[in-house]
Amino acid sequence: MSLEAYDYFLPEELIAQEGMEPRDRARMLVVHREGPFRAEHRQVRDLPEYLRSGDVLVFNESKVIPARLLAQRPTGGRVEVLLVRERAPGLWEALVGPGRKAKPGTRLRFLSPRDLHVVPDLEAEVVGVEEDGVRLLRFQGGLMAHLEEVGEVPLPPYIKARIPPERYQTVYARRPGSVAAPTAGLHFTPELLARLRDMGVELRFLTLHVGPGTFRPVKGDPEKHEMHPEPYEIPEETAEAINRAKKEGRRVVAVGTTVARALESAFQEGIGVV
Repeated sequence: MSLEAYDYFLPEELIAQEGMEPRDRARMLVVHREGPFRAEHRQVRDLPEYLRSGDVLVFNESKVIPARLLAQRPTGGRVEVLLVRERAPGLWEALVGPGRKAKPGTRLRFLSPRDLHVVPDLEAEVVGVEEDGVRLLRFQGGLMAHLEEVGEVPLPPYIKARIPPERYQTVYARRPGSVAAPTAGLHFTPELLARLRDMGVELRFLTLHVGPGTFRPVKGDPEKHEMHPEPYEIPEETAEAINRAKKEGRRVVAVGTTVARALESAFQEGIGVV
């Protein structure tokens, strides 16, 4: 497999910098898989036309956290920290750049991104380095209590505009833990969800926390590219609803690749989703 085979030119002016308002006015490409190839250009608000009563629509309710932090070393030099996940209370996996300036034993103090003042009562020590370069940070002072003050939402590198944090969340986001939004879900509005419920579509939720691997470019052979593991959880009621629908011949529709990955992983691991 050649990475170059997937290369194409995309003019920067065609990369949207802000989300469509209202959200469900975003464009939706519908590809018909049965019969001769046929595609339609629609909007997300047209989705109910392609669903029917009894379908199960599965969403990822993970919430983006302000995971990008700016830290200062004892020498005064600064490093950028991207939180990955909390391994144990107060112990976080993180990407730190430049990594060579964050060796084990380095103590970090954190700066407010608004005015770059040092936030008191919050420090971390680099206590380990994993094989893939991920740092282990031991926080003192309660990170979660200060996260809104010291952190920023890590927008994708191709987004240059400043976006309000709430706009980079799905309207149903509930469980904090992602460093990037599950993108497909960004296009749903409360009104669209209500329309789907009213027509008999069953809405179910799971959680997959999107990791920093979503930002890392693929280099070399795509089949050898390693992604950071991403934790997921499928509630029992969601698993039961999916299994019931499959047994009854009803359709199960995944909203986005994060949901598809969670369901496929659950099937492969044999934990109850067919």
